[in-house]
Amino acid sequence: MTIAVGCIVGSTSSVSINRKLLNGVIALERERDVGEEDAMEFIDIPINHLPLYTYDADDDYPPEALELKDAISRSDALIIATPEYNRSIPGALKNAIDWASRPYGESAFTGKPVGIVGASVGAPGTAMAQQHLRNILAYLDAPTLGQPEIYVQYTEERFAGDGTIIDASTRELLGDWLTALRDWIGRVAHDRA
Repeated sequence: MTIAVGCIVGSTSSVSINRKLLNGVIALERERDVGEEDAMEFIDIPINHLPLYTYDADDDYPPEALELKDAISRSDALIIATPEYNRSIPGALKNAIDWASRPYGESAFTGKPVGIVGASVGAPGTAMAQQHLRNILAYLDAPTLGQPEIYVQYTEERFAGDGTIIDASTRELLGDWLTALRDWIGRVAHDRA
């Protein structure tokens, strides 16, 4: 069975290193021989077109927000690649989470296993942003993969200009993360069954 993995990038920048990181992770997964039963199909879930969330729209959701909720609901799991803005997640990502989790009691995140990755040019990676994101997702009953944590310093030694992962240790780290994510998705699905 193919695992449908929705992919959300927290940055709306056209040159986002987190988009490049996610593309590198997807390319790495496609290189691995995991067999059709455990293959992951990656589905881009854009967030840059969403209006600002307002409670006033709960009774009349805009089409963009309905599409977001539907894409998340159709996914077996999610990967969220987030930068860190001012020691937290970007406003665009929080806005998307608000749309997808509302109206109250109709969250698309409930029970959805989530893997979180992040890249920054600084050595701490996106540790603070990821911790804030984990807190938000815990409240929404979206179980997040705990280990290994992925905080990548985005450098020319690790990534080519297009996001291809060229550093052997980074490839190994992300490969181990992909294996752990696949196992996590299976465990969450088993526990929820």
